[in-house]
Amino acid sequence: MTDKRLYPALHCLAALAAGVLTTLSAAPFSLWWLGPVAAGLVYAGLHRLTPGQVALKGWLYGVGLFGSGASWVYVSIHDYGYTGVPLALALTSLFVAGLALFFAVTLWLYRRLTGPRLAWLSFAGAWVLGEWLRTWLFTGFPWLLLGTAQVDSPLAAWAPVGGVYALSLIVALTGSLGVECLRRRWWAAAPIAALWLAPLALPSQWTSPAGEPLNVALLQGNLPQLIKWTPEGQRTAANTYLELTRELEDGHDLVVWPEAALPMFEAEARPILERAQASLPPQTALLTGILQRDGEGLYFNSVIGLGNAEGQYRKTHLVPFGEYLPLEGLLRGAIAFFDLPMPAMTPGPAEQAPIEAAGTRLGNAICYEIIYPDLVASRARDAEILLTVSNDTWFGASIGPLQHLQMARLRALENGRPVVRATSNGVTATIDAQGRVIARAPQFEVATLSAEITPMSGHTPFTRTGSWPAWLLAALLVLPGLGRRRKGA
Repeated sequence: MTDKRLYPALHCLAALAAGVLTTLSAAPFSLWWLGPVAAGLVYAGLHRLTPGQVALKGWLYGVGLFGSGASWVYVSIHDYGYTGVPLALALTSLFVAGLALFFAVTLWLYRRLTGPRLAWLSFAGAWVLGEWLRTWLFTGFPWLLLGTAQVDSPLAAWAPVGGVYALSLIVALTGSLGVECLRRRWWAAAPIAALWLAPLALPSQWTSPAGEPLNVALLQGNLPQLIKWTPEGQRTAANTYLELTRELEDGHDLVVWPEAALPMFEAEARPILERAQASLPPQTALLTGILQRDGEGLYFNSVIGLGNAEGQYRKTHLVPFGEYLPLEGLLRGAIAFFDLPMPAMTPGPAEQAPIEAAGTRLGNAICYEIIYPDLVASRARDAEILLTVSNDTWFGASIGPLQHLQMARLRALENGRPVVRATSNGVTATIDAQGRVIARAPQFEVATLSAEITPMSGHTPFTRTGSWPAWLLAALLVLPGLGRRRKGA
């Protein structure tokens, strides 16, 4: 009797531990092999628990995952949202508890709808369907997906084939099959071996060089977020980026300033940008993140080009509470965190032509957009280089910027495109078409990062199809377990 009473409690502890292990599998810890271990801990014994207990186990996994892996939310709310410690802790806890419900609902449905037969298969499918749900529901939050950590593992070669969700599927399958092996069902070792050895037969590179390498310079101003939107912050930003630009040596094809590098609208920033461009050779393109205001009173978070550049990009996937306020009439003025330091942004059109700079087509993703694999794939189809500008100052000295960089690396690998990443205070980096960091600037310093980037042409399977094949496969894997629950379960 004692063992039966302890059994659900042990599962709860295992779920919390599994959430933390998933965080450790990702950057900056990068212990990618813990991903299957975490999935196995969640899978083990699910069909010996009631649906309610399984939902609790899933929720606690989410609490462990987001409580450890998304702890940077507290930094954003407290340090930069002018919110006191008690309220910041309460809002962070609400954020974590809410996100954890995705796992509670996923596993509750899994337990209600499937049975022990082929449970290892339907578990992996259900896991990925849960990640799919988290990608778009309530604007989506595909942060800390199980497959993201595998960018440095032997499974990485699957990324250009099926994207991050295919990686999540393989990791979840490895975890559930590993549990079956521990139950002395030795047949489970064969599919594990096949999944992990198959990458040896996959191409190492799906795309090819589209021209000569470009010399790029990424400027990192390291401006304090708390004064950025003050008159002092505007003067500091203008002086910093003008000086960094003037100090550049000749020979750069592309110079990139980060997201909202100048804390002002484009109309006010134009004289400063033109002075910066005048200090560069005529063949050099200057790109910067900038806020735009159109004639209809709409505001956009954008990237524009000067000099040897044409076109602009307006951010399409906005950050709730950062760039617009849901339920604004109810929340604005309630607490300082809900008072945006700038007007609410308007999303740009879904279809936008790539910016052309230095004779190269650039697919853009501003800040948060780089975490959305299908959005980035749609940009990569018509581009030779992926460009992402970001203001990761909101993360402070947390693990957030390093997780953000890892997701950018995976987008490069998925699409066979190099990524140029310019940020306000780090991590500014250049990434090659196989997801490897070529060069990076130190965090929290004023810095200029120079590197060579080779434009790439051709499409990976993932760039062509996006994530839907992985989602479809996940749904098919759930089907064999449907309607096979034991009576009374």
